[in-house]
Amino acid sequence: MRLLLAEDEEALSEAVVDVLKYHRYQVDAVYDGGEALDYIQSGDYDGIILDIMMPVKSGLEVLRQIRSEGCRTPVLLLTAKSQIEDRIEGLDLGADDYLTKPFHMGELLARIRAMLRRREEFTPDIRSFGDITLNPQTSELQCGEKTAVLSRLECRMMDVLILNKGIYLSSEDLLEKVWGYDSDADVGSVWVYISYLRKQLAKVGSGVKVKARRGTGYMLQEQEDNG
Repeated sequence: MRLLLAEDEEALSEAVVDVLKYHRYQVDAVYDGGEALDYIQSGDYDGIILDIMMPVKSGLEVLRQIRSEGCRTPVLLLTAKSQIEDRIEGLDLGADDYLTKPFHMGELLARIRAMLRRREEFTPDIRSFGDITLNPQTSELQCGEKTAVLSRLECRMMDVLILNKGIYLSSEDLLEKVWGYDSDADVGSVWVYISYLRKQLAKVGSGVKVKARRGTGYMLQEQEDNG
């Protein structure tokens, strides 16, 4: 597995590179956001680790640009800040996970494994339910002639709901399937992204709804289904 590490603290970068190479990852290390962007655009990586606070370009700026260019490589954000706003912005831009400094190397390795495992499970087959289709590769949700591009987590959640059609998934189920075992996201994140999906379905004019059953969970429901 080939990884890109973009971290401007050289001592930390060297320590992380040593650990990753010991665990048989191939690693390219860069020290600013501009260099990270150049490497991503010219390389073929299985995963990207981006520090949010970097010179030239921030990790969020790099993330925003690569996602706008169609790059779907999994991204783990590193941040020294604890504010929820940074995490939310990073996730909304398409990050797969985040890790707050200082961190234990064991936790970093676990999050990388989870990120890469989700990538391997991620397939580009077109999903369909009711009047919508979802392309997991491009994150496009379509209904008739209308299309919306979902964020990474919105796409994952919609994909999980389509694949489990007819089955109620609890908030805990969605946390595990969408964010992964090693994420410290909570059920509040599930509620937020359910709200996002409902807005995206309305945006494309779909009759599909995200049905909630108190104490049970969520599932997709076609408009004509009155059950």
